[in-house]
Amino acid sequence: MNRLCRTSLLSLTGLAGLGASGSAAAEPYIAVRTGYQCTVCHVNPSGGGLRTTFGDIYSQTLMPQQQLDLGDRGIWLGNVNDWFRIGSNFRYDYSYTDIPHQKRTDGFGVDDFRVYAAAELIRDRLSFYVDEAIAPGAVTNREAYALLWFGSRRYYVKAGQLYLPYGLRLQDDDSFVRQLTAINFTTPDNGVEFGWQHAAWSAQLAVTNGTAGAAPGTDQGKQATGSIVYVQPRWRFGGSYSYNDAQAGKRELEGLFAGLKTGPVAWLAEGDYVADGSISPRLRAYAGLLEGNWAFLRGNNLKLTAEYYKPNIVVEQNQRNRFSIVWEYTPIQFVQTRLGARRYGGIPQNDEQNEKVLFAELNLFF
Repeated sequence: MNRLCRTSLLSLTGLAGLGASGSAAAEPYIAVRTGYQCTVCHVNPSGGGLRTTFGDIYSQTLMPQQQLDLGDRGIWLGNVNDWFRIGSNFRYDYSYTDIPHQKRTDGFGVDDFRVYAAAELIRDRLSFYVDEAIAPGAVTNREAYALLWFGSRRYYVKAGQLYLPYGLRLQDDDSFVRQLTAINFTTPDNGVEFGWQHAAWSAQLAVTNGTAGAAPGTDQGKQATGSIVYVQPRWRFGGSYSYNDAQAGKRELEGLFAGLKTGPVAWLAEGDYVADGSISPRLRAYAGLLEGNWAFLRGNNLKLTAEYYKPNIVVEQNQRNRFSIVWEYTPIQFVQTRLGARRYGGIPQNDEQNEKVLFAELNLFF
């Protein structure tokens, strides 16, 4: 075992008392529970995707209820060689949907299959990163960028296709805050991102085409998106802002987000406001999320989420809500199951806004 692995394992030993568990993809409650910034466990400075050596060790030693002995193979560290790393997430699920006055539906399907790769050509300085969606549907590139670090990894510049740095990096793209902002894991954009990390502070600013990864912008306007967060061992607080100077009309986003650890429970909260001039008359809307994650046993996490969505401030009684309960169970390394139920509430006249959903998911990752 090399020196980096030994150092990471020693650090993890100090975390054993946390009883941490969680999803293998981007799940900000894990960062809240451990008190870490995103760069500790993920190659991407703004979080999500391929794990670092530390992240791989963490997911195999502290997340599972039981760590199986892999013999001479030891712990998977993601390294093909000294400069090339790979990883993957595969999510397969079964869902049952009950919409009022409609026939109930259910089915199996691949929810998400991703592969990640990073080539670090100059250690702690220059690397290339790829996030590729293999399924469902056609193979689609999500992220592909070059990353250059400066000043002992305090500053960086990204260039390419990237996820925009806004709000909590939730795994659930269907959450109301991610729907309202239209910034999630399905809407990367092309441009450049500047980042700064120092002690408890981190900040990012991205300047992109503003087309959510579609055809390059043809007008002079661009989208500027930024976040700043202050992290402490038991809590964190941050804010995000995005301004898209699109030809169809200007769109502005403002958001606040926070995390708090109270014993075995990690809390998340986010509130967002949008003013969209691309819609006539000008649309103003807001959404909020409150989530608790209870590590009641090693390898187990119970997630309770309450969400609120006001799709148009000037329209009365059009608010919507969503309540979720999800049990995440990680029995052994590389394997996680999720069982969940969601209840939607909206205007009575819209059946789709009042559906109930049950789901089971298998997540395999490395």
